[in-house]
Amino acid sequence: MGMHRNSMTKEIGVYKELIIAMGRTGILGYGGGPSVIPLIRYEAVTRYRWMDDDEFGEILALANTLPGPIATKMAAYLGYRQKGAMGAVIAVLAHILPTSLAMIALLGGLYALRHSRFVAGMIAAVRPVIFVMLGMMAYEFAAKAWEGLGKGFAIGFGFAAFLFLHVLDIHPGIVVALFLLYGSFHLKIMERFNRKHEEKGT
Repeated sequence: MGMHRNSMTKEIGVYKELIIAMGRTGILGYGGGPSVIPLIRYEAVTRYRWMDDDEFGEILALANTLPGPIATKMAAYLGYRQKGAMGAVIAVLAHILPTSLAMIALLGGLYALRHSRFVAGMIAAVRPVIFVMLGMMAYEFAAKAWEGLGKGFAIGFGFAAFLFLHVLDIHPGIVVALFLLYGSFHLKIMERFNRKHEEKGT
């Protein structure tokens, strides 16, 4: 009886963590999907330690190749990872429900105050915070790429991504898919390169 009660308490605890974490990201996220990602990363990696940075980066890249809002896809994955299909449903609802209700309740008021200096000042004050959060996440991912791929590959891939996304204006999903495709062969390519280098040296 005691073991069953402890098991139920643990199950409830996991659902509670999902609801709190995803609800917090849904309420505090401002500015669309990309601005929510640092908040989701903080909850999943730093606060609750559901995964490490490497796995989070991989899932984020994969989610970017799929259709739909990135934040809800990440919430669904985290919920599914913790408690299966039911966890995915609860995580998505916890993420979108608070803001959906708030939007319905506040839409009229915000529309009436859309020209207010007070509201404009609030929006302007939040933007630097979002900029810094995105910059911190980009720096940490760049450091991981530097460590995992090496200096030359990290710089080359960064330049290639900039070229594809901003110069050639290729869809981000296609770029991510191409990089994932190469990444699946990267270690084998490097092993062959190092083996040939060693053979030449001997």
